[in-house]
Amino acid sequence: MLVISYDISDDKLRCRFAKMLTRNGAIRLQYSVYEVNNSNRVMDNIVLKIEDEYSRKFGGGDSVIIFDVSAVKLKKYGNAIHRDQDIVYL
Repeated sequence: MLVISYDISDDKLRCRFAKMLTRNGAIRLQYSVYEVNNSNRVMDNIVLKIEDEYSRKFGGGDSVIIFDVSAVKLKKYGNAIHRDQDIVYL
């Protein structure tokens, strides 16, 4: 699982970046924090897109941090606990 956090000052670039993450299966945890819990191939593709398409467009104050999180060491509290449980609607 990856956790991607970003601070991008340009509104247009920030919006495109967020849409790219969402289109690739990322789930928004907070305004600029996403969780990607998918296959290694999908996660690698996201990292490549960030490196190839976005990193050269970032300004001096922009930042993106990618945390590679091991599920074994992960602790969740609050609403985050419920996202991993199946919901059955009758």
